Amino acid sequence: MNIPKVMTIAGSDSGGGAGIQADLKTFAALGVYGASTLTAITAQNTVGVTAVHEIPTDVIRAQIDAVLSDIGADAVKTGMLSSSTIIECVVEALKKHGVQQLVVDPVMVAKSGDSLLREDAVDSLRTRLLPLAAVVTPNIPEAEALTETKIVSDADVRRAAEAIVAMGARSVVVKGGHREGPATDLFYDGSDFREFTAPRFDTVNTHGTGCTFASAVAAGLARGMPVIEAVALAKDYVTEAIRTSFPIGQGHGPLNHFYKLWE
Repeated sequence: MNIPKVMTIAGSDSGGGAGIQADLKTFAALGVYGASTLTAITAQNTVGVTAVHEIPTDVIRAQIDAVLSDIGADAVKTGMLSSSTIIECVVEALKKHGVQQLVVDPVMVAKSGDSLLREDAVDSLRTRLLPLAAVVTPNIPEAEALTETKIVSDADVRRAAEAIVAMGARSVVVKGGHREGPATDLFYDGSDFREFTAPRFDTVNTHGTGCTFASAVAAGLARGMPVIEAVALAKDYVTEAIRTSFPIGQGHGPLNHFYKLWE
């Protein structure tokens, strides 16, 4: 059997709701083998982030080399890359191994509001990592930071999507969770726009939504889906994982990644 394989390059969430924990749960739920490269250790729960320890870049590079030189990856997903030094390290490693199917989740702020990306790293993310991406999956605040614009209207979302593709990414999904009304995500691949809309649920259990969405896109790409189908898969998966979520902790609880298995 040729099992599809995906590697996540991201931070660890001790609470299990986001980061590599959410990524690996998503990979397993969607039928792909998951490997991981740890970029940071966070002390984190549903309420907030209390500590962050960055992994040395030589150890990050060694993890990527170890996975890709032996197991390989049909797709790679990046999450928390907290400094320009770490971004540069990851970029060089991905280039070395010729990674083509890259999904970039430009993680900047945790659900609790805690910053997960240094301000001086935004330019490295924009100019070094995005040009390698098959898909970029920013939420509205992340798209505003990447494009240095304010997003209020539908037209603003479209302009931001065009600007991010102009930075070198092959496609982008600007997620609409931070806007009013139904949860509408906008996909753009340099030529066509497409909207993906789902109901908005009245719940606080949204911790790890961005990580999960990007990982689901990567899982779809690893399974051989065209990008637009991988995005549709991710939208459906995240919608159901939110709809069937249950309370964990005192703050923003996690999604139900295994809703197909758990009654």
